[in-house]
Amino acid sequence: MNERLRDNYFVFVRLALLVAFTACGVMDQLEATGVSLRVLLLVSFYIGLMAVKEMFPVRVKRILTAAGMLVWAVLLSLEGKNFWILGFFTGYEFLSLYPEMDFRWYFLPLIGVFAELPESFPVRLVLVLLLAFLYVQHNYVVRAYRKRTEEDAANEQSMKKDMRERELATREELRRSALLAENQILEERANLAQTLHDKLGHNINGSIYQLEGVKLLMEKDPERSGQMVQAVIDQLRTGMDEIRAILRKERPEKRELALLQMFKLCEDCNNKGVETEFQKEGDIGGITDHLWEVILDNAYEAVSNAMKYARCSHIDIRIVVMNRMVRCSIRDDGIGCKEVKDGMGISGMRQRVRAVGGMLSFETEAGFMVTMLLPLGNDTQVSS
Repeated sequence: MNERLRDNYFVFVRLALLVAFTACGVMDQLEATGVSLRVLLLVSFYIGLMAVKEMFPVRVKRILTAAGMLVWAVLLSLEGKNFWILGFFTGYEFLSLYPEMDFRWYFLPLIGVFAELPESFPVRLVLVLLLAFLYVQHNYVVRAYRKRTEEDAANEQSMKKDMRERELATREELRRSALLAENQILEERANLAQTLHDKLGHNINGSIYQLEGVKLLMEKDPERSGQMVQAVIDQLRTGMDEIRAILRKERPEKRELALLQMFKLCEDCNNKGVETEFQKEGDIGGITDHLWEVILDNAYEAVSNAMKYARCSHIDIRIVVMNRMVRCSIRDDGIGCKEVKDGMGISGMRQRVRAVGGMLSFETEAGFMVTMLLPLGNDTQVSS
């Protein structure tokens, strides 16, 4: 109810002015010559026109306001000038129906106060100025403020919609990236299996056949059996060399595995109800395997702490590769903390970062953020 009253306050103000002005006119008429039935009917008709016009669209409002002006003119011509203020009121009502009109038009009716009217000039001037300022305030100040508020609300809704769309797009991109990385690894595994079968299948089968032959000839022809055993050994040694070469060639890069693990980490958090985004900037190919180990281990530790203690709804993981350094930050929007205490998790993070010559920092205001600054090209072995 209060909100409805606030939104339509000027309607009540105008109705109060209408009742007050008509009551004053009736009282003046009563003191002068008495109030006739004709005056009461015209006044009632005027009040009805000006009150019900608020229920109609602008075009109908203009017609009813013009009709009210006509009723006032008849009332003024028949019964004198006691209802003069209603003319100014009707004029301002008519002007307010044209919001595009310049506000200076609202001071044009002040010319009418110089006419010969019952009240003194100062009273007429104050009353008309009061009306002018009331309508200017509502039609230009309050209306502009409301329009701006509506535009801000519309912009806010548009921004929220854009944010939701970007969030959905980010989630979809994250899902696609995770699926792509997983499919690449599955394809590499399939290729590895096929290559091992093609390259080593005949080799191993031949070795088995030769060993079965050695078993039969071992007692009859020991010399030939020894030669066959040596051939099998050489063949299996060659096969082992081929296996090593294939594994070195087909083994997925640490970067691909690390990215897949990072995407899986984000997906797990999203499945648990915490929106998690992973972003990367720069050439991540420059991050060494050892740095990936540090980034992954510390990211898992930071995200695990956020899920357990932060009571957060959003986590951002960001990797930025610069000229000589790589910065990794994990930020949540949780409750934060007043003091960072070095438990086993935090101590482990410090040790891993220190082992590669990097720096670790924490921010505890507006959530919690872990930032790692690691030097590129550092091949120091890291122990998990």
